Amino acid sequence: MSIFGFPFRGQSPYIARLNLNRAVFLDRDGTLIQEMEYLSRPDQIAFFPGVGRALRGLRQAGFKLFIVSNQSGVGRGLFTLADVGRVHARLVDELAAEDARIDKIYVAPEAPGAPSRGRKPLPQFLFDARDEFQLDLSQSYFIGDKLIDLQCGWNAGVKKSILVRTGYGRELEQTDGGAIAAAIVVDDLAAAAAWILQKEAADKTVATR
Repeated sequence: MSIFGFPFRGQSPYIARLNLNRAVFLDRDGTLIQEMEYLSRPDQIAFFPGVGRALRGLRQAGFKLFIVSNQSGVGRGLFTLADVGRVHARLVDELAAEDARIDKIYVAPEAPGAPSRGRKPLPQFLFDARDEFQLDLSQSYFIGDKLIDLQCGWNAGVKKSILVRTGYGRELEQTDGGAIAAAIVVDDLAAAAAWILQKEAADKTVATR
């Protein structure tokens, strides 16, 4: 096989791109579940309405799903990584019961100001997911309720960062509109998922014309 007259061994870069996966990266507190100060127990989990159905729709559309969460309570000594693990085990089980499987959860346990490899807005966890799951970040999305969520997506080069008005999102929209000008703003996760699916359908229509 040759490309533009040059010998080529292996997979065409154009074919390889077609084989990459799309993903939706999700903040946890204030986005999937209600914001609680330093949540550390499974019985504190309270999902926003429609979360399971929304995530199921994204999975059925071919998106892989990842949670990216700063958990500074660990670094502050308020609870342990084992506590975080128990919370996530319950969260994953409840979503799986609605056929909304999460592919992986990334946690940054460091306190603010402490050295960290992946604490948002650093994009490292998105790069890790890209390499492990063969993702095309330019065709992926980040959904969150804080500026650091939006920045994490932007820093990784996602297609669009989406702000939900749940959690801290409404306050951010009202107090710092300029900082979120490049984001899409919607009421909640269900609305964010609907926007993504509509956007993908519109882009597909344009591409096939």
